[in-house]
Amino acid sequence: MGYPPRDMHAPLSPVVAGLWRLAKWSLTAEALASWTDSVLDQGVDTFDLADIYGSYTCEGLFGAALGRVPGLRERLRIVTKCDIKLVSPQRPAHTRHAYDTSRAHILASVENSLRALGTDRIDLLLLHRQDPLMDPQEVASAFDALHTSGKVLTFGVSNFTPAHLAMLASYTRQPLVTNQVEASLVHLDPLRDGTFDQCLERRIRPMAWSPLGGGRLFQPDHPVALRVQPVLQRLAEARGVAPETIAYAFLLRHPARPHPITGTQRVDRIVAAVAALQLELTREEWFDLYCAASGAPLP
Repeated sequence: MGYPPRDMHAPLSPVVAGLWRLAKWSLTAEALASWTDSVLDQGVDTFDLADIYGSYTCEGLFGAALGRVPGLRERLRIVTKCDIKLVSPQRPAHTRHAYDTSRAHILASVENSLRALGTDRIDLLLLHRQDPLMDPQEVASAFDALHTSGKVLTFGVSNFTPAHLAMLASYTRQPLVTNQVEASLVHLDPLRDGTFDQCLERRIRPMAWSPLGGGRLFQPDHPVALRVQPVLQRLAEARGVAPETIAYAFLLRHPARPHPITGTQRVDRIVAAVAALQLELTREEWFDLYCAASGAPLP
């Protein structure tokens, strides 16, 4: 574990390790620290969280693991999110499920996250969901305060439409560096609704959650999976890789260069995702997958 610290001004790793299921992994802090080290060895140095994951427990679990190994925090980047308010024993003041992008809530959420993670900074903070009551001036004020204090290095959004991202970006002095959205062969919307186009326009890279469709892509009875699986298998056999590597390569082939977020405890599956970085599908292969996922030929 004698690696040098990461350059905190460098971009996120091409593949991101997602920790939203962390509370279900039942790992000790020592085992989680070892797992994190194994993931880092694959070149994946970015870990994605949210304050609400595990009913407000996953940040604390990850923070406990980081605290077990001196210097481990300096080798990685932490992405976390705020603005969803869940009813939870961990947050007794929350009386109903709601969204809150008020300045006070953003600042309080970051303080909670820093404390749970045992760190002095968040590398990338995302607003988790579009809040219909969002006052962009309040958000901009919160971002200014967090950036000036060094508590948050960069900012972005998650699950925002292009219009909402553009509106918020017109108020914030800190650039919005990403939009984290669902994208996969079973969810092609960002390729069609302007989300990835906007990222290209703004020269930012999106993040893609559920890049394997939350496992739906490999279910035996999902209608899209039934169309896509034979193509995945054919291309995987031709390239000598796992079918999931082809699914990741499909996303990575897009010129917006999305960061796929894995959601797995299995390091071998993270290895399969990283392998896609060395595999560029041809246009013909990509459109074979696209048409199979769409369920229709090109017009």
